[in-house]
Amino acid sequence: MQIRFRPIPTALAQAWRNGAADVYGLAPEHVAASPGNGTPCRHCMEQVPEGEPYLIVAHRPFEGLNPYTESGPIFLCAAECAAGGPDFPAGFLRSKQYIVRGYSSDERIVYGTGGVVPTGEIEARCRELFTRDEIAFIHIRSASNNCFHCRVERG
Repeated sequence: MQIRFRPIPTALAQAWRNGAADVYGLAPEHVAASPGNGTPCRHCMEQVPEGEPYLIVAHRPFEGLNPYTESGPIFLCAAECAAGGPDFPAGFLRSKQYIVRGYSSDERIVYGTGGVVPTGEIEARCRELFTRDEIAFIHIRSASNNCFHCRVERG
């Protein structure tokens, strides 16, 4: 089974770079330079280059609203960057482990699918989850902060 790792949409990244408000109605925060401990851009799905400026915005990676549509902070290259994906983003996912969680087509968590997974096992876990018909998409999230990293889809 093929799977695709999906970044945030280019139009959304560009809107934030142009000053559009985030999901809380706030302007993107401009940070002068990356701190050197990993700043994963959710658009190019690479680390923001050391010393380069970046944005912090609140993002809700869902189309609708329900009690499961979480929002939270993400980083984004301040300069234009090419969209990442569809292959496993090894340079982006640098931590030892991440939360991998399945969602239904109505954007609700499918209970029993979420768990902390070693980074090297993420692809296998995603393929395993996609054998279940009720899984429409998967999120990869930080195991320490629960921040959204990317969406995974069949295909």
